[in-house]
Amino acid sequence: MSEEKDPEEFLNSLLAQILRADPFLKLSSGLDTFYYQLFVEKDERLNLPSVQQLFEQSFLASNIKLKEVPSCLIIQMPRFGKNFKMYPRILPSQVLDVTDIIEDSPRQCWVCGKLAEYECRECFGKMQCEGLEGTAICKSCIDSVHHHSKRLNHKPVPLSVPQDFIPMAPHCEVPRLYMELFAVVCIETSHYVAFVKAASGQDAPWCFFDSMADRNGNSGDSALSEQNGYNIPKMVPVPDLPRWLTEEGSRALNEEAVNDKMLPEHAKRLLCDAYMCMYQSTDVMMYR
Repeated sequence: MSEEKDPEEFLNSLLAQILRADPFLKLSSGLDTFYYQLFVEKDERLNLPSVQQLFEQSFLASNIKLKEVPSCLIIQMPRFGKNFKMYPRILPSQVLDVTDIIEDSPRQCWVCGKLAEYECRECFGKMQCEGLEGTAICKSCIDSVHHHSKRLNHKPVPLSVPQDFIPMAPHCEVPRLYMELFAVVCIETSHYVAFVKAASGQDAPWCFFDSMADRNGNSGDSALSEQNGYNIPKMVPVPDLPRWLTEEGSRALNEEAVNDKMLPEHAKRLLCDAYMCMYQSTDVMMYR
C-alpha cells in the first residue's frame, strides 16, 4: 500500500463496487456522484470561511443544482491532499442549508418573503441577504430591485415552481431544507483521522478517532518493530466541538489563536486539517 490513499477513491470503491450503492448526488448537469468537490476562487475577504459559504459559491460558479435532497452529502474541501490548502482554516457548518441549490424546490423572495419566481445570479453577494438566498425574488419585487442603475444589466431567469405548491404558497411559509453535519475527515501529515457524531440531533456527543494513535512493537529493533508491530487505534470524546462550531465560539478561537499552534489540539485538526465534511438528512434517510 502507498503512503496515502485518496478518500474519494476509497469511497467510490467501497460504495459502488462493494456495497453496490446508488450515487447519493444527482446533479442537474446529468452527473451522478457520491461526493461533491468544492471549486471556488479564493476570496481574500474571508478570514474563516464556512462550508456553507464555500458550498454556495461553488454551486453558483458551476451553474448547477441538485435534482433532489440527498440522504447523504459528502463535500470535499478546496484542497489537494496534504500539500495545498486554499484557506488555512475552514469552519465546518453544523447545519447546511441546501434550499437554494435544489432544482425545482420552492424558494422564498428575499425582499418580501413570498414565493420566489425568479433567480438572479448576478445579485449574489450584492444584496442585504447573504448567499444564494439573496438571488431568489418574486415577480412583484423584481422590477423595483433591478430598477437601480447598477443592476440594469442583470438577467434574472424564471424559476420552476412545483405546481402542487403554488396554491399553498399564500397560506404557508416556504420551507427551508437543512442537512446535519455528522462527520469530518481530516489529514495533516501521513494519515487520515475523523471527528464523528455519536448520534443524530443537536445535543449528540462528538468523538475523535485516530486509527494510528499509538503503536505496539514486538521488538526493540526499530526495523523489526515496524515490520512486526501494530497500530493501536484510539477514540476520545470531544465535548468542546459543538461550541467551536458556533459562530461565537469559532470567532473567539480564530481571533485568540492567531497562530495555528495556539489552537487546542482537536480544534486545530478540525479547522486547519478538514478534508471532507459529511452531512445527512434524517428526513430523507427514513424513506431512501
